[in-house]
This record gives sequence, structure tokens and C-alpha cells, in this order.
Amino acid sequence: MAHVFRAFLKGADGVFLGACHLNECNYITHGNYHALTMVNLSRKLLEHIGLNPERLRIEFMSGSESNLFVEGVNGFVRNVKELGPIGRGEGLTEKELSFKLESVIQLIPYIRLVERERLRLPAMTEDEFRKFFDSDELKRLFEETIADKLSISQIVSLLREGPLSTAEIAKSLGLTPSKVSRHLNASSKQRLVRYDQTQNRYALA
Repeated sequence: MAHVFRAFLKGADGVFLGACHLNECNYITHGNYHALTMVNLSRKLLEHIGLNPERLRIEFMSGSESNLFVEGVNGFVRNVKELGPIGRGEGLTEKELSFKLESVIQLIPYIRLVERERLRLPAMTEDEFRKFFDSDELKRLFEETIADKLSISQIVSLLREGPLSTAEIAKSLGLTPSKVSRHLNASSKQRLVRYDQTQNRYALA
């Protein structure tokens, strides 16, 4: 996951991963299942921070299926060209793009821990994997364990630059003021932020 998001941070407009066919891994770790899980999580994160998840793709093939590799890469390149340059294609400035990607990269050790403890799935078909990652259960887990943590991390990063109001934070992060208030309340209890009554704004504790 770190390699994927660093590639985006360095300006890659898309990332393509090739993996062995599911249930044909040469190692007992079933690395291709782990890769599929991490790609699905990464696509959720891309969507959450305002980037098109189609910028990341994984395809399964064997070493002898060079035709599948060529077709997969060529199709992916066409799709990415249609999306346009990363960030600009989604209406983000370079500063906004860097901020969002860096906030995800900082959280990756935590995300890996969550994936290992709560989201690691047994070996199953690709369709079953995709069904799970489109399920309400996954959406709930993602919001509770990753999205909320990412938002709080982004709020703290913004406040390092100076005090901000709830409305200003909401505008910067593309969140509703009510969501920002909830995160600020939680962060206040953890003594990460405080309310500065003289400025009517939140600041770092």
C-alpha cells in the first residue's frame, strides 16, 4: 500500500498490479489474496479522499499469459488517459492532492494493523471478495476503523498550520460541519485539540 500511494504522490496517474491467479500462489502465504485485499482497501481510500478509484487496478495472470498482460496494461492506460492527470482530473490543486495523499501514507501502519486484525479474509473467489468489499458491513468497518481515523489525522495536520473554525475545516476536507464537530469532540477528549475562546477557533492542544 505504501508503494502505491507514494507512486501517486510522485505524480503517477495510475498504478497497475499484476498477480498470479487466485489459488495458484507459489507460497503458502497466499500473497495474491492479500494483494487483492490491499488493493480493494486502497481503492476505498482513493474514493474517500476524492480521487477516482479506477486509477488503481489489479489483474491476475500467469507468467505464460503475456497476451493478458499486454491487453490489461493497454486497457488500463487508455482508461487512465481518459481520467486525466491525477488531481487535476478530480478538480484538486497540487497542494490539496499532496495533503490528502500524505495523510493516507502517514496512516498506513495503522491501516495494515486494522487489515490484519479485522479485515483479513479467508481464501475465496474474486467475486466473493468484491461482494464483501461492496457490502454494508465493510462500509461500516471502513468508516469506524479507517475513515474516522484518517479525518482526525487530517484535522490535526490542518491545525498545525494555525487555528481554524469548524466551517473552515469542513471546507478544506470536504466533510459536513456535523462530522467535523464529532471528530473535534473526540479529539478534544483525547487532548489532541482544544477550543480557543479568544479566537472562536480550534487549535492544537
